[in-house]
Amino acid sequence: MSSKTEASTPTATVGDRLNGVILRAQSGFFWVQTDAGMFECRLRGKLKRERQTTDLAVIGDEVEISVVSPNEGAVEAVLPRRSKLARRAAGSKGAFKEDVMVANVDQVLLVFACAQPAFSPRMLDRYLVICEYSDLEVVIVATKVDLVAAEQAEALFSVYTSIGYPVIYASTQTGQGIEDVRRALADKISVVTGKSGVGKSSLLNMVRPGLNLVTGAVSELLSKGRHTTTVAELLPLDLSGGGYVADTPGIREIGLWNLAPEALDWCYREFRPYLDECYFAGCTHVHEPNCAVQAAVKAGTIDERRYDSYVKLRAGDE
Repeated sequence: MSSKTEASTPTATVGDRLNGVILRAQSGFFWVQTDAGMFECRLRGKLKRERQTTDLAVIGDEVEISVVSPNEGAVEAVLPRRSKLARRAAGSKGAFKEDVMVANVDQVLLVFACAQPAFSPRMLDRYLVICEYSDLEVVIVATKVDLVAAEQAEALFSVYTSIGYPVIYASTQTGQGIEDVRRALADKISVVTGKSGVGKSSLLNMVRPGLNLVTGAVSELLSKGRHTTTVAELLPLDLSGGGYVADTPGIREIGLWNLAPEALDWCYREFRPYLDECYFAGCTHVHEPNCAVQAAVKAGTIDERRYDSYVKLRAGDE
């Protein structure tokens, strides 16, 4: 999907059927980019009447629309998703539902600050589990490195680099790592997400000058970021090869959606070499004897903090 046609004027005629991608979603309206231009669309009633276990349409969805006026259309169908980033959200009558943040992405940039707000490894682990389960590529971006010593920043994320996750150390104050972020985003559809207040919007403003995303201060009292992004949007990037990035509302908590407990161990990539070595089939790696994963923790080849994170998630303690 090229980002160069984002501002083009619609050229289709009423009644035409077109395929496109949702670049923006707000309050039941969807802005769909097609080869004939951008159309403001709403969902057809027949789509809204169908029983759904997930969001009907989100940014990144590939859709078929019918043209109803020179600049407006109706979403007739949503094509199957190749990938998605989703979380658990509160539903009706105390139940939970799936909240899809963005569909059909190539990678996820997980943005976490070294300070202000404090780094939350448990939250990063939950994001990584979701990305692994959904088979999404991950890049970790450690922001606000100017607020801590370089050795401290590297120590915070060393366990993740040791198991193969790429980590970019970045600062919007000094410019460190900004070119690395640009290279990571080029020619891809990416989602940028993480805890509120970590500097996602500031980072994107530096990656693509002129974006002018609203940024918010971090409360020194509560150390919780204000939510500054209110519209889900795929933003075109003026980079070599183009690309899009999703700027999503800041998330303080993210819950696992539809993930069976027995699938959790595979989502910790450093566990995988040991999963077939346990004595008991279906080992939970929590209390069984002769567990290869627990032995690896004792030997120091699996980090004890990550193992503790797994045990708590396995017990449902998020």
